[in-house]
Amino acid sequence: MTKKPNKYKFIIEYFSEAQPDVASELNYGSPYELLVATMLAAQCTDKRVNMVTPALFTAYPTPSALSKATEEEVLSYIKSVSYPNSKAKHLVAMAQMAVSDFGGEIPCTMDELTRLPGVGRKTANVVLAFAFDQAAMPVDTHVFRVSHRLGLVPESAKTPEAVEKELVKHFPKEYISRAHHWLLLHGRYLCTARKPHCEKCPLSEICDSTEQ
Repeated sequence: MTKKPNKYKFIIEYFSEAQPDVASELNYGSPYELLVATMLAAQCTDKRVNMVTPALFTAYPTPSALSKATEEEVLSYIKSVSYPNSKAKHLVAMAQMAVSDFGGEIPCTMDELTRLPGVGRKTANVVLAFAFDQAAMPVDTHVFRVSHRLGLVPESAKTPEAVEKELVKHFPKEYISRAHHWLLLHGRYLCTARKPHCEKCPLSEICDSTEQ
């Protein structure tokens, strides 16, 4: 069985060459737009979110503009995403707090971001990593699954935050946000939930699920 430090080293070396440039599959042009898109993407595909956000951002280009909208008005733009009613409510409340507490800007710390309605740790980490270029590790279902299958984290890491802490501890700081994306895309397209494509996986030699 491959030792854990060697697993991390292998992943960094492989993806640094295979996918040196990574970016969110959500379309955005500012921290505000990334936050909104990420909130909408919860239990929804990035493709669907990218279909609704252009009109939404045109109508509400800033937190200030969105703070003045009604939930019903926002719902008319996002009704095709999952859980549109609760997301409309959270978006308006988020924008109102951004205006009242943060001068109409999106804050850039975990504590401040998670004060915003509808913003959990994973969403905040996405914004920190990709809008503010911080060493943040969002853990979604893909990252959680792949980390366990590869043996990057112990079985005792039962929560997304526990997985996040393990990954941050072992990936060098300069790779943390990129590693999130490497693991996410690997889980989305190769190490899929129901039927992983182990036969064409470039990480099979270091994977606990395939090693004998």
